[in-house]
Amino acid sequence: MILYNVTINIHESVHDQWMRWMQEKHINDMLATGKFSAARMVKVLVEEEMGGSTYSIQFTTDSKETLQKYYDEDAPKLRAESAQLFGDKMLAFRTELELISEH
Repeated sequence: MILYNVTINIHESVHDQWMRWMQEKHINDMLATGKFSAARMVKVLVEEEMGGSTYSIQFTTDSKETLQKYYDEDAPKLRAESAQLFGDKMLAFRTELELISEH
């Protein structure tokens, strides 16, 4: 199992708008690609020097190959939407994780 983790710092001036968009549209759009089986959103409990609030959104997929299909087929459009809506008020970085075990 592969976890596609997107960590986002969002400026307070657009926080509420971003939170609604993320929970009502973007996560659903990601799941609608058919490349992810689940998603979870968590708040990072560390205060950033830059301010804002930081969240981690984790999408579960079955393989690196499926994740690559997401990058090739869906990521440009979905990333462009977030950039258009939130621009420099949002800073994101992405991490690929492989689940080794659950206890």
